[in-house]
Amino acid sequence: MTLLDGTVVNVALRTIGRDLGASLAELQWITNGYLLSLASLILLGGSLGDRFGRRRVFVIGTVWFALASLACGLAPTPVALIVARVVQGAGAALLTPGSLAMIQGTFHRDDRAQAIGSWSGLGSIAAALGPFVGGGLVQFASWRWIFLINLPLAVVAVVVARTRVPETSDPDAPARFDVIGAVLATLALGGATYVLIQWGGPVAPWAAGVALLAGVAFWWVERTSDHPMLALGIFANRNFSAANAMTLLVYAALGAVLFFLVLQLQTVGGYGPLGAGIATLPITICMLFLAARGGALAARIGPRIPMTVGPLVMACGTLLLLGSARRVVYVTDVLPGLTVFGLGLAMMVAPLTATVLASAPDEHAGIASGVNNAVARSGSLLAVAALPVRWG
Repeated sequence: MTLLDGTVVNVALRTIGRDLGASLAELQWITNGYLLSLASLILLGGSLGDRFGRRRVFVIGTVWFALASLACGLAPTPVALIVARVVQGAGAALLTPGSLAMIQGTFHRDDRAQAIGSWSGLGSIAAALGPFVGGGLVQFASWRWIFLINLPLAVVAVVVARTRVPETSDPDAPARFDVIGAVLATLALGGATYVLIQWGGPVAPWAAGVALLAGVAFWWVERTSDHPMLALGIFANRNFSAANAMTLLVYAALGAVLFFLVLQLQTVGGYGPLGAGIATLPITICMLFLAARGGALAARIGPRIPMTVGPLVMACGTLLLLGSARRVVYVTDVLPGLTVFGLGLAMMVAPLTATVLASAPDEHAGIASGVNNAVARSGSLLAVAALPVRWG
């Protein structure tokens, strides 16, 4: 649900803008408001799961997410939709790290790479399916159903979690929570996002200052607190730091490609919402059939080769998409690039996630998952905010 909602809105933005009278900046905030609260609070969500139980926090987050989705589906104005999306992202911050931490806490170490490969593959499939699902709902029903569809999915998720998933937690987790750290992280990311979207505006310099000060203050608070939301010592592990840096770049590329390509197909190519969504299916197909195999391959030969070759293949796919900037002939300008991009993504996303978790102690699975997910969402958030778009 959370990864689907990160991209399902993209294909509906033009229709939402026309229906609600939203500006381009408001449309960017409809996407980025969700990513902002998700990225800012996901570390806190991981800490809460470690402390109170990962399954319990996962269920609470799922219910929260569903109620916020209902508010999104009923939103009468762009501002109401942006607020509901921010609340929805907060629910996603509770359930997302718990889902991965539950795998880390219940699977045997020898089986985790393949299990995480399946988790990564299904999550990436959901993200890639977003434009397709959104296009069908927008074209044949209403854009509001891209949010309302989360309600039955949430019911299924809660039932499965309550009946099939064992509870895990960290018995040594601190009793207090780093609320100040969560606020500072939100201010830092929010200020940076505002600057990137409203670049050149009168408030932009002030927002940049707030982002810088909040970032420095966050580092200081986490460094000196006896109950930090983010234990900075976890970054002393070189594999953990390098894998998260790569996560930032990879998910920035994925978020940018899915966000801007579906807009390009509609505004330049004249595609309808469903057609633009179907166009992204090569990524989904690659992830469906190859992501788990990528995890298994990395378990046999080590993650270094897949994590090196995969981004290079994705870069080649992005270069092949440059032709769609001038014209949109799907077979020659879109299909080859998306296929190559999807192959590179399937090759490296599972080893990347497995490396992050393997670099952290099992008792810190929640916070390690939270860090990696925060980095991934921040990559998409900053890419969508920073890259220019021509709206027509």
